[in-house]
Amino acid sequence: MQSHTIDQRGALMVFGSAAVWSFGGAIARYLSVTESWTVVFWRSVFAAAFLLGFMLWRQGFKETIRLFLAMGLPGIGVGVCFAIASICFVVALAYTTVANILLMQAGVPLIAALMAFLLFGEKVSKGTWAAIAAVILGVAVMVSDSFGGKVSPIGDGLAVLIALAFATATVITRRHAKVAMMPAVCLGTLIASAVSASLAQQFQVNAMDAGLLFMFGALNLGLGMALFVTGARLLPSAIAALIGIAEPVLGPLWVWLMHNEIPSARTMLGGGIVFLALVAHIGWQLKQSREETLVPTVD
Repeated sequence: MQSHTIDQRGALMVFGSAAVWSFGGAIARYLSVTESWTVVFWRSVFAAAFLLGFMLWRQGFKETIRLFLAMGLPGIGVGVCFAIASICFVVALAYTTVANILLMQAGVPLIAALMAFLLFGEKVSKGTWAAIAAVILGVAVMVSDSFGGKVSPIGDGLAVLIALAFATATVITRRHAKVAMMPAVCLGTLIASAVSASLAQQFQVNAMDAGLLFMFGALNLGLGMALFVTGARLLPSAIAALIGIAEPVLGPLWVWLMHNEIPSARTMLGGGIVFLALVAHIGWQLKQSREETLVPTVD
């Protein structure tokens, strides 16, 4: 019988990453820089510096080099996925709303669960499928207001690409749990830096934007990545992706509070459905974990 236990440390770290990432849209709205590639460049540079500095402080120079060399193809795959996601997020902000971008990511748990099941036979419990269905319902309610309004094919297409990249990274991280993925996400920021450097028209920013870009890169992107790859390796792919849906729920809230970008009644109703589904499912998983640790199993 398959265990339904959930690693509480892993769940807390993945939730922490979602909470940190959820501030991305709100931070970006403060920037006066108009060129997306300039933002991607500095965000990626600051994120790379944060991640590399953290690894050198924690592991030392020799061990950091060893981890980079040992990550192999799984690490490169995760790095490419995070590079795609981080680039698309910033560029998509120029075409669509923060809410639309974040809400598209609600499909990540379903994509991750299907990928893990079809490719690796990783079973998903009925409770998790039910929670995924509830999340999709909530998101459908949230975005229903925009069905008759302006739709940005570029913005929404980039948001879908973010979801696909994130789901792929989640599955790879889980399937290669013994591989340290901190170097992988650092590689992702370096890839994004190189791509944006070749496309940016200018690099100069004012002092205020420099401070915001530091927060956007080191704290929002770098710290979020570090928390996610550390926690996701301890959880089933579907559960990790499901907890990550806290990001699209919290993201519009910060934009509302900080920029008065008021969500509609349907957005709040759908967000409530998503939030309740996540809380109920995580609570159920924790209850299952406690029961399995207290009750001895008989083979």
